[in-house]
Amino acid sequence: MILKHKISKSLILKGLFLILPLAIINSITNPTTAQINPSQPPKNQNSTSVSLTVRSDIQEADARTGVVTARGNVQINYPARKIQATAAQAQYFSRERRIVLSGDVFILQDGNTIRGETITYLIDEGRFIALPQVQGQVESIYVVPAGQGPNGENPLAAPFNPKPAFKTPMSR
Repeated sequence: MILKHKISKSLILKGLFLILPLAIINSITNPTTAQINPSQPPKNQNSTSVSLTVRSDIQEADARTGVVTARGNVQINYPARKIQATAAQAQYFSRERRIVLSGDVFILQDGNTIRGETITYLIDEGRFIALPQVQGQVESIYVVPAGQGPNGENPLAAPFNPKPAFKTPMSR
């Protein structure tokens, strides 16, 4: 009985040693579509999903928590929302659908910019929450389109007067 067990175990090991190299060679000579073109999404992917590209020196993913951490020269590109960002670190919390960027964060969206030490982006709300460095401030620059007033004049052309002329109730 023991001899039969040793022989069958020996045959299984020999079979594995023969099959394993063949499987490796097959995967190299017959690559899958994802191996040929990794930038192309799988065909069964939901058509409403959009890509968010993260580039960094180091990336780690935790399948248990659904958190992806990128560290070192982080660059994010999210074309669907016209967002580009840089930071020292970024964490994508897939279950909560939020991204936390930290370390000299700079975000550009449609010409508008925001700079801070830690910025959280709530994906579903399209909202940023920015925090400054200690004793610092957050800086935002917004592109304000020139508009026209109700009479067709350009309100930006008129000089700003912080102290308008005082009118008494009796004056006309």
